Amino acid sequence: MNIKRKLDIVVISDVHLGTHGCNAKKLLNYLNSIEPKHLVLNGDIIDIWQFNKRYFPKTHLKVIKRIMSLSANGTKVTYITGNHDELLRKFNDTEIGNISIVNKLLLDLDGKRTWIFHGDVFDVSIQKAKWIAKLGSWGYDMLIILNRWVNWYLQKRGKARYSLSKKIKDNVKLAVKYIGDFEKTASDLAIENGFDYVICGHIHQPTISVKTNKRGTTTYMNSGDWVENLTALEYRLKRWKLYDYTKDKLIPFAPDEELKDMNIKDLIAAITIVEQPEEE
Repeated sequence: MNIKRKLDIVVISDVHLGTHGCNAKKLLNYLNSIEPKHLVLNGDIIDIWQFNKRYFPKTHLKVIKRIMSLSANGTKVTYITGNHDELLRKFNDTEIGNISIVNKLLLDLDGKRTWIFHGDVFDVSIQKAKWIAKLGSWGYDMLIILNRWVNWYLQKRGKARYSLSKKIKDNVKLAVKYIGDFEKTASDLAIENGFDYVICGHIHQPTISVKTNKRGTTTYMNSGDWVENLTALEYRLKRWKLYDYTKDKLIPFAPDEELKDMNIKDLIAAITIVEQPEEE
């Protein structure tokens, strides 16, 4: 019997369900390995920008089903909307059972003021020219597909995997500057408003770092993504940890028994019905 890790809070973002780049199977393994009191979905969970009814694999639906099951079993689920799932913003402040949809989340964690939001509000390309941002998103997805073929070839040759997009991000000055500016803007605003922690997604750069300016100090965190980095933020025993699926020890968890033989129609039916916990 697999023992699941009990956590106070888990933050994941930028899953991009419905795209070729999404690592849904690995995310499902992770979700099956934990029992969080509070699961925060910090934007871009479902990629509505690139949604295509011809491509939404069974594993992607199983991720949604697993989140619904966690909710039914008592986990509080907060869905913070991002730019790729912005259509859900019309349902802001909606609550259904243990699930709520919001634009941002404010928490008091053991006396520490915490501000969680996706981060696309800082992206000028999205605010001013959405079509450019969508074109860039399509190009990124194509790059991920190409990268998978490259890594398949490298593994056949016995060589290490390689990330094309990470190489671009690390070496293109404009990309490096954008990431630095994003982190500084979020941190400066958090300090100005008296937050001890500020947590974002959006830029796919997982990190935990202390930021200081003339006005004070805050801890900036980014939950990364489930396209390349496969990371999450975990809070337990008054401490934050950056979980890395590829580096941290993880016992392979099989999907829930109820999911093994479930067909696509059953899964769609399951995720459109809000489950309630059974009375004891």
